[in-house]
Amino acid sequence: MISLTTLDTTSVFVRKKPLESKWYVLYTKHLAEKKVWERLQLQGVECYLPMFTTVRQWSDRKKKIEKPLIHSVVFIKTTEATLNSLYAVQGVRGVLKYLGRPAVVQDQEILNLRILLQEVHVNDLEQVQVQAGDMVQVIHGPFKGMVACAVQVQNSMRLVIEIKNMGIGFSVNVPKSYVKPM
Repeated sequence: MISLTTLDTTSVFVRKKPLESKWYVLYTKHLAEKKVWERLQLQGVECYLPMFTTVRQWSDRKKKIEKPLIHSVVFIKTTEATLNSLYAVQGVRGVLKYLGRPAVVQDQEILNLRILLQEVHVNDLEQVQVQAGDMVQVIHGPFKGMVACAVQVQNSMRLVIEIKNMGIGFSVNVPKSYVKPM
């Protein structure tokens, strides 16, 4: 009698961790930020171009214009693997690198930029004890949700918001009553 034994061979699949989208900085040609932003959006890439409105005066008129907050920069949210394909977009010069790798911009830094550029009216609130150098979170007012470092303490406080990998910082005055220590 011949006995047949079959081996139960089950395939073991190693699942790779799904690639996580992160924020990166794309450098653009001079004065091409809006066009690059539009082209990226048409391709379905999540991107952010921080803009502010300013009044420009000519000899015969005044006009409100929108300008990029950071010249020649567009923030994109994508995976590191797809960054190379973005060089094909007209107007893209490169990707910000740190130690030879694409520099990641933290979600909180993008949120801080978005909060910094919005306009909301505020109310007076109770005072909070905060020292210079403390990390604080804004809990009320137009900058609600922003996390920053307190630089000066007076009746109003100066907060410094920075994008660490880019070496860029912005400062803004906020009443002490609008923040809480972290």
